[in-house]
Amino acid sequence: MNNFKKNWKIHVIHHSHTDIGYTERQEKIEQYQVDFIRQAIEICRASHTEERSEWKGFKWTCETFWAVEKFLTEATEEEQKAFVDALKRGDIELSGTYLNMTELINFELLSNMLARAGKFASPLGLQVRSAMTADINGYSWGYAQALADAGIENLLSCIHTHHGMFAIGRKQYPFYWETPKGEKILVWSGEHYMMGNDLGINPDGTLSYTIRDENPVWGIAEDHWTHAETRISRYLEQLEKENYPYDFILVNVMGLLRDNSAPNGRIMSFIQEWNEKHGDRVEIQMTTLNRFFDLVKEQDADIPVYRGDWPDWWSDGVASTAMHTQIFRNAQRTLDVVKRLDPEASYVKPERMAEAEQQLIMYAEHTWGYHSSISEPWHMMVQELAVRKEAYAANASRLVYVSLDDVLEGRGDVLLRANRAFTYKVVNSFDYPVEDLAFFYLEEQWEADYYRKGFEVVDEQTGQVIAHQQEKVSRGYQIAIMVKLSAKEEKRFYIRDAAQASSITTSSTRLRGADRIHDIKDLLPPVQEDMPRMHITENSIESRFVRIVWKAGEGIVSWIEKETGKELIDQEQSCGAFTPVYEVTHGDHGDQMNVRRIMGRNRKGMNVQRSAGVLTGVKTITDGPIYSIIELKYQVQGMSHYSLFLKVYLAQPRVDVSVRIHKDSVWDPENVYISLPFVKEENGELWLEKAGALVRPGIDQIPGTGMDFYCIQEGLALVSAQGGLSIAAPDTPLMQTGSLEYGPRLVQGQQQEDAKKTLYAWVLTNYWETNFKATLGGFYEFRYMLQWGSDVNTAEKAIQLCHSVNAGTVAFRTK
Repeated sequence: MNNFKKNWKIHVIHHSHTDIGYTERQEKIEQYQVDFIRQAIEICRASHTEERSEWKGFKWTCETFWAVEKFLTEATEEEQKAFVDALKRGDIELSGTYLNMTELINFELLSNMLARAGKFASPLGLQVRSAMTADINGYSWGYAQALADAGIENLLSCIHTHHGMFAIGRKQYPFYWETPKGEKILVWSGEHYMMGNDLGINPDGTLSYTIRDENPVWGIAEDHWTHAETRISRYLEQLEKENYPYDFILVNVMGLLRDNSAPNGRIMSFIQEWNEKHGDRVEIQMTTLNRFFDLVKEQDADIPVYRGDWPDWWSDGVASTAMHTQIFRNAQRTLDVVKRLDPEASYVKPERMAEAEQQLIMYAEHTWGYHSSISEPWHMMVQELAVRKEAYAANASRLVYVSLDDVLEGRGDVLLRANRAFTYKVVNSFDYPVEDLAFFYLEEQWEADYYRKGFEVVDEQTGQVIAHQQEKVSRGYQIAIMVKLSAKEEKRFYIRDAAQASSITTSSTRLRGADRIHDIKDLLPPVQEDMPRMHITENSIESRFVRIVWKAGEGIVSWIEKETGKELIDQEQSCGAFTPVYEVTHGDHGDQMNVRRIMGRNRKGMNVQRSAGVLTGVKTITDGPIYSIIELKYQVQGMSHYSLFLKVYLAQPRVDVSVRIHKDSVWDPENVYISLPFVKEENGELWLEKAGALVRPGIDQIPGTGMDFYCIQEGLALVSAQGGLSIAAPDTPLMQTGSLEYGPRLVQGQQQEDAKKTLYAWVLTNYWETNFKATLGGFYEFRYMLQWGSDVNTAEKAIQLCHSVNAGTVAFRTK
């Protein structure tokens, strides 16, 4: 070995990285992971006997508690006892991590998930103090809080820098991650989860992934000892050149050259042989998470403290299956509604709710398909894994809605029957007041026939006639009313024959032709009416709260908040509000993987072709007493249809936007963005809701973390003390704040103060070269609800609006 400046000790965590899919069918992965624990128990047993004395010192870390749950379900009593005995001896250790996740799940589900390992361990007299993740390279800020709430003190982050990057600008280094509540999690910013294989610590599985030689080795090296000695020497020399402060390192090793890999006793055999040969200068030892973190805490070295979000570079897979992500988010949101409506579980079967949560967790897990999804999109395994992944979202949705049906029936929902009363109940499930639409339905034509001469909606308690708006929808006739409800309040309404028929009289001052086209501005001010109306022209729509203007070709160019006269759109942005932006990087269809592989953190190629949608047509859909709807049609590359539906409210500072897309099927790597050009200083600071915390991108986050995009929960807001703008985003969690241009990417700490700030919803992508869905073709509808005003003056108030409009009121037919 080389002459090092210090004597080194290499601590090795031996584990199996858990991907639910990627290398095999999901159910096969479950079978593998259960058997891996069986194998680990047997290796540990044998290591304490003369049978396998060369394995003495073997340690196994259960990377995910999901695998442990599956093992405990299938194991015999004897196997369960052997597992617990190994835990108590310290031969096997639990990680508090349940699965390696994206940032899709909300804080409540995240917290419940991370608490599972501790709940299992506590009755055994054990404490789960540490957690590890592998592959993923970021977490919402609430993840830190959920760890602390579960009693977990330490986190090993085994990052993967392919299309991602490690935090704080260096690996093999500790820092304290301060939680939103001010607690601290000790983090070791680690190497790739197979770094031990790169160093040659596994004689049966040598890797050349993060360390490269002139003749890279993949598999079993011809001269393994020379390979290991060379690699380990070079690696430690590099750390000394970088003034690494410790005399020890941590590396992870896998038993085979694959994810979802079995334990391997021969790794311990190699370690013993190594120590006999080189242990005086470089000692290797298998360890566990708790042992390693205890060692770190014993060191006389300052450990920095960082507070804020740690955005995950790998949450972008959620936009490769955007429709199923939308179903997931709706199911997760509806699950919360069910819990609020039935807090004592009086109507819902607990096991059904637990299964719904499990299905949500499985969808939000970080694996997004089989490893050859891009190169072999027609392969049966690709198709099978994809439908299984998507089925998690569908199963969660089904279970949640069955539960909601049970709750509503328990609270008086009258199911389909003859001669049902036209009486409806509206419920606010939140513990704060809401003002929102409630929807009633007349089932198809046969119920509408009862009211051929019209009807009116009556508040049962006050007897007051309530303004309503009717639309023909697929279910029948939708009746919308605006309701104000205090916390947890419910109100009843009924429908009766109209007292008088409605009619329309022509105006002698409004410059609207017999063709019903309003393309000339009125010369005279509008006549004051008992019921104010929307002002709609071919180029604008205007209520007493907002004036929205569009131009042919350009799209929506102005959004005036009339209370203050403030222009909400940043006129310096390249695209109008909700204009689509399409990117494609053309390459050789025979080599789609390599076209994508070299994209790095740009998520696009140097030769990317970018184009914005062109507004080509406008049509009024409805103009009623509560809201009016305008359709704006665009031409855009990569899509055969793109239109916006603007629902502008008459008596509220609110606009709902519905984006409808028919996306072409394209194999080349693509991105689709929707422009949100509202970020400017006059509109206030930008806040995003992450799981468990509200954060300001680029400000409330750890140094060295990504700033291009964020995976949010229910919405975002621009807020100042004078008021703000709330943007609910129920369907599309990825928000792009970095430049769309190809070029060097910036991380937190590198931002330029004078850089132009942008905001886009990143709604579709298929750029990843392995396991994203290869084509984005299909039909989509994505929704955004905007509310603004002087009372939207804190981020908390703004995000509360996002939650309430995304979930909506609960309305149903009653007795």
